[in-house]
Parts: sequence; C-alpha cells; structure tokens
Amino acid sequence: MRAKRGVGGAPVKGRRVLVRVDFNVPLDPQGQVADDRRIVEALPTIHHLITAGARTILMSHLGRPDGRKDPKYSLRPVVRRLSSLLGRPVPFVEEIVGMQALEHTARLGNGDVLMLENLRFHPGEEANDPAFAAQLARLGELFVEDAFGTVHRAHASTVGVPERLPAFAGLLVEKEVRELSRLVDRPDRPYAVLVGGAKVDDKLPLLESFLGRADTLLIGGALSFPFLAARGTAPGGAPPAPALVELAGQFLAKAETAGTHVVLPSDLVAAPPGADGTAVFPVGGIPPGVAAEDIGPASRAAFIAALHGARTVFWNGPLGRAEDPRFAAGTRDVLASLATPGGYRVAAGGDSARIARDLGVEGVFQFVSTGGGASLEFVQGVELPGLAVLPDA
Repeated sequence: MRAKRGVGGAPVKGRRVLVRVDFNVPLDPQGQVADDRRIVEALPTIHHLITAGARTILMSHLGRPDGRKDPKYSLRPVVRRLSSLLGRPVPFVEEIVGMQALEHTARLGNGDVLMLENLRFHPGEEANDPAFAAQLARLGELFVEDAFGTVHRAHASTVGVPERLPAFAGLLVEKEVRELSRLVDRPDRPYAVLVGGAKVDDKLPLLESFLGRADTLLIGGALSFPFLAARGTAPGGAPPAPALVELAGQFLAKAETAGTHVVLPSDLVAAPPGADGTAVFPVGGIPPGVAAEDIGPASRAAFIAALHGARTVFWNGPLGRAEDPRFAAGTRDVLASLATPGGYRVAAGGDSARIARDLGVEGVFQFVSTGGGASLEFVQGVELPGLAVLPDA
C-alpha cells in the first residue's frame, strides 16, 4: 500500500490539531488502566506535536456505550494514565462537542494537550453523522489519524473529520502501514501463516486471502475443527455445524489448487471429566462429549517443523485455550520456535499481543500490530476507510 502523508511535514505550530488516538484499553475492577500499551504507542506522535508547538486535542473511544453517556466508559482513568506517562497534567473535557469543548480548545497554548470525553457517548460517532463530524471539525484546524485500530470503521472521527480538515497520518499509523505492507506487497519467501482462535465464519475471509500468497497455512485452536471434520476426523466436543464443514471442505480444495500447503493438528489435548490433569488424544479419538483445548505434542512438533526456515511469518490467534496454563503449551512452544535469526515475524489481531506477552514470547516478533480487525483487514488487502481518506505521501 502507498504511504500516507505524515504528520512530520504538517504545519502544526500554533494550530489546533485534532488527533484520533486509540485509547480503547482494558480497565481493572478498580477502574484503573490494566494495560497501557495502546497509550504508550501513541506517545511518539503526542511528543512530536508538543515539541512542534501544536495545540493538541486528543479524541478516542472506550468500550461500547452505544451512543449514551455511561460513567463506566469514561476516559477519565485513561487521562490519568496519560498524564503520568507524559509527566504533566492533561486537562480533560467532559464533553465531546459544544460550548465547553470549544472554550477549552480555544484556550490551548502552543505545546498544550487536552483530551475529550469518549466519542461513543454521542450516537453520531458510529453513525458517521455529518452534523457531528462538522462539530468535531470545528474544534481543530488540522487532523491527525493515529488510531490504527479504528481505521477499518467509517465513523465520524475517522472519516467525517478528515473529509473536512487537512489530514495527516500519525507516526503510529505510518509505522503500521509500513510494516504490514511488507506482508501484502513483498513478503520474503517462504511465507508461513499461523492462525488460531475460534470463529471460522469470521476468519474464513482472512484465511482465503492467503491462498496463493502464503506458502504454508497452519490452522489451530477451535478454528481447525471444521477443517478436521471436512477431512473426516471428529475433533471432539460439539460437532461443527454442517454448513461450516462444507465451507471448510471447499476451502481445502481451493488451497490445493492454489498451491498453499495447509497444516492441521494431528493430536489434541483435553481434560476429560473425572480425570486428573489433562490427556492427549489423536484427532478422531477424543471421547464423546469431551472438548479439545489445545494442540498436542505431535501437532506442536509438526507445526514447528512447518515453520522452520520461513522467512516471513504472520500469526493471529491462540492455538488453544492459552489463558489456562494447562492448555498454553501449544501456543507458547510454537511461537517460541520463531525466535531464530533472520526473517520477519508479525503478530496481529484481537488479543494476540496480550497472549504473546503473557506467555513470554512477545520478543520473537519484529512487529506487533496495535490493530485488531483493522490489521486483519489490512493484510487481506481490504481498503480501510480511515486510511483511504488520508492523502497519499
């Protein structure tokens, strides 16, 4: 994908700059930020704007308040964490648009930063309402898109505002586009893709996008169950829906035609009721009613062998119920095997970054995307509205 016009060349000194950030971070039971990675990733753009003398207005969403003001989704705890990271207090505006927001933004000085309340408290955000987008645009003179995790959404803050103001990509968005483009435009071969998780209907478009592009496609987790069933082996637990099994069979036929080698588990780990600990079963040999929770040791060895020598590896989704230590070995061991010299390894999508960190294998990746659905759609080659609206470099 072509690079976008970046904030580094934007005339920001003394100007009000609306910055869309992705501070949709998890909160702990006490209402404090539990994982600040997305805030930290936005700091280079924020520091650049402060140093360049911009009057920075940050806007983000948090959770799914469905267009209503809900205190549990307030960005106030996020602002406290941002203030700590910046080493300076960041004023917080309890409105998104209106007179209070206009007054606060008008009082900003060069190098100042403030934060608006949750964009999704207003129903016009997710609806990309033109009137709401116009109200947001009144707050600034320039727009910077630095929320890569939201660029696949045609919302007021990601599309409506940059249609009304001179728009630039933030440093994080520039990095995401640059790194993920290596998977789309020029992957070094052999190119291997490792995908786990659960929902076949959600991930089938992603899997299909790799046919003919990736040399090897490894599928684990519950995602593999319809594919195993299509090959005639029951993976245990509730049987996959017949429609999914049919789609999986069609996919495997397409993969063979496209020359993409598909690797599926050969054994699985389960915890049979009444048994102490876990047990390993061959695919097709799991007792009725017992659910598989991880790939087994033979599968781990086969996956590691298939990944050996790959110059490019893309990973999305765990290969089992990795949050449970009893079922984390498959994901952990396969990812740990990627820690070899050379090559390019990327993790993206949903909770993949958290899983890699919790399992102690985040360091094997040269790039970990901040995007969930956005990164997955990007590597599929889908045009993302929040990027399409930005001028090319």
